[in-house]
Amino acid sequence: MLKYIPLIARSSLASVFLESGVNKILHPVATQQFMAAHGMPFTGLFLVSAIILELVAGLSVLLGYKARWGAIALIKFLITVTFIFHTNFSDHMQVGQFMKNLAILGGLMMVVQYGAGAVSFDHRTTLTNSKKGLGVRG
Repeated sequence: MLKYIPLIARSSLASVFLESGVNKILHPVATQQFMAAHGMPFTGLFLVSAIILELVAGLSVLLGYKARWGAIALIKFLITVTFIFHTNFSDHMQVGQFMKNLAILGGLMMVVQYGAGAVSFDHRTTLTNSKKGLGVRG
């Protein structure tokens, strides 16, 4: 049963980004208006970039395929987004969003440090490579 804990953790982390990416696809105008209200230029470019990053890196973490790289990409994205959108500490909701992002950041750092776990493509690749004598880590 313990081998499934990293899968559950990765699924929980990835769901935040996958849902956010899909939401941006479904509501692009509202997302761009939100971005513009926070002073962001080039909202169309940043919107498309955010969608791609959230979906690709989110799937990477979810599936455990190059999960460390996916987690690193999401960490960089999350830090940037947190400091752009969630630093109004006089607003209780923004404090909550800031703290939520810190918690997600911690989970992503665990993926970077410890990998994707036993139920993942990374683990399968590591096993295959170790049988071939390559010793590659995912």
